[in-house]
Amino acid sequence: MAAIIGLICGVAIGLFVHPSIPVELQPYLPIMVVAAIDALIGAARSYFERSYSNKAFIFSFLSNVLLAALLVFLGNELGVGTQLSTAVLVVLGIRIFSNATAIRRFIFRN
Repeated sequence: MAAIIGLICGVAIGLFVHPSIPVELQPYLPIMVVAAIDALIGAARSYFERSYSNKAFIFSFLSNVLLAALLVFLGNELGVGTQLSTAVLVVLGIRIFSNATAIRRFIFRN
């Protein structure tokens, strides 16, 4: 529940403050946001499965975001940045939708 409240507060602050993103970080931001959404949906799934852990969520959140940014950085250094970014987005998208499907099945199983 704290993660959802934090997400809502973060979105609200972002809407009112309008932070500027440095040009160097702009290629990484969309991938990092999708990785964070993946961790959040995964946490929701584990909550419904009654296996949620704050430590696991925080570790998953940070490791997903850092690994996604690292993969985009590596792709940019190798000259295949857009292809590797697309691959990361596809994998994270599959995970998000599979977790969302599991949550839907849990909610509507009755």
